[in-house]
Amino acid sequence: MPDTIPDDGLVLGLEGTAWNLSAALFGDELIALHSSPYVPPKGGIHPREAAQHHASAMKEVVSRVLTEPERIRAIAFSQGPGLGPSLRTVATAARALSIALGVPLVGVNHCVAHVEIGRWATGFSDPIVLYASGANTQVLGYLNGRYRIFGETLDIGLGNGLDKFARSHDLPHPGGPAIERLARQGNYIELPYTVKGMDLAFSGLVSAAQESGAPLEDVCFGLQETAFAMCVEVTERALAHAGKDEVLLVGGVGANGRLQEMLRVMCEERGAAFAVPERTFLGDNGAMIAYTGKIMLEHGVTLPLEESQIRPGYRANEVEVAWRTEPGEVFSIGPHEGGVARGAEAVVEIGEEDVVKRRPSKRYRNPALDRRLIAERTRAEARLIATARRAGVPTPVIRDVTADTIVMERIKGEVLKYVAAPETIRLAGEAVGRLHGTGIVHGDLTTSNMIVRDGQCALIDFGLASTSSEVESRGVDLHVFFQTLESTTENFEELKAAFVEGYTAVFPGADEALAREHEVELRGRYL
Repeated sequence: MPDTIPDDGLVLGLEGTAWNLSAALFGDELIALHSSPYVPPKGGIHPREAAQHHASAMKEVVSRVLTEPERIRAIAFSQGPGLGPSLRTVATAARALSIALGVPLVGVNHCVAHVEIGRWATGFSDPIVLYASGANTQVLGYLNGRYRIFGETLDIGLGNGLDKFARSHDLPHPGGPAIERLARQGNYIELPYTVKGMDLAFSGLVSAAQESGAPLEDVCFGLQETAFAMCVEVTERALAHAGKDEVLLVGGVGANGRLQEMLRVMCEERGAAFAVPERTFLGDNGAMIAYTGKIMLEHGVTLPLEESQIRPGYRANEVEVAWRTEPGEVFSIGPHEGGVARGAEAVVEIGEEDVVKRRPSKRYRNPALDRRLIAERTRAEARLIATARRAGVPTPVIRDVTADTIVMERIKGEVLKYVAAPETIRLAGEAVGRLHGTGIVHGDLTTSNMIVRDGQCALIDFGLASTSSEVESRGVDLHVFFQTLESTTENFEELKAAFVEGYTAVFPGADEALAREHEVELRGRYL
């Protein structure tokens, strides 16, 4: 296998994970692109009908771009994630073309392809990526040879949620553009807002929107404002946690102007760069498969025919990113020893003895939603910190509380994300076990919100905490922590074992909570 593609060589890419069948040629640049979307006559995407469409349209779509077969050096195809019948149709075509042209196959992860075509189209190097499409909603960042998933939907993808709401009101498929048009004439209404650390959930929001008796324009406005604010919040949380300075928006939902505006405002406030590829490269398209296949081929990553099975549940963090050799920046800003620190939702003034945490208004959020979240989270945080402390959980002492500000004790020590080791992670497990034992879930269990001192791990930042004794809430709490740990460390399994050891040592319900966390982990994200 050559290390580089000849100057006149091209890679043919086939995309067909769901509703859109697309083929493209990539050399030094995009040479050709042609698509044939499957539009369901009614309702959502029917996997078998989508696959039948792909099969019937395959010859025409490929022939429109494959005008010089002698120049083809590889066939790239979307190996997953996606709908099984659609993936199988595309994989079969890719194998046939590989054999007929005598060129290798390249199996491409659909999610990674969105990221790579976004990087190519915008020139961004090492961004935090919000990937929002029909079936996927994830926040990703590159570290040590893989794209790490900092956070994602715990139930349905954002685009599927919008489509589900649109179907309930007889709006055309896909639902996003119709909702965006209606929202321009609407006013804000309150709807459920569900963020759990760097994860989020849309089912409750969509159900409430479907059941709302408000005018349709107002419901569309409230649905967009709420869902998009959730996405921007978790993106900002990952940006603050990782210390990167670029944000990239990819995926079909990224075409929404309001979502782009909100992300742009957030990045301006944080001094980060923001970019979104042109619309051609946002939705599912053959160009992203051809381009990613090209850079994989250039680094010797090909797929034998006998290993070319489709992977409907193929996750981005399973891909070894051989074409990127840099380690990826994480935590480049370093720990704060004093002065002013800025997290995802608060400005923290660190004094010698006290910490003043103030939640400033977020310009990207609707003002009514912004006021509601600031007030709710400030009150709840102060109350739950005090409750946890009375129960023996290491937390700061609360000095004073106002509508948007908490004055509390400064806990002097090392932020866990900078000193993550088995002995410190075990202390974190003990602290979380004691917290869950009091009937409180933290809601934002990241290594940024834990401070090690005097043989203990103190928990801070209870802004997303709540009272709950449900095993589901505890399982999600643990999942948030494990996901953050996996995305930012190299010895995840060793650290996870240390956490579990500490957690089970102090919390009688640990086994049940850990089992539920495993269920949360296994839940399919491509629904």
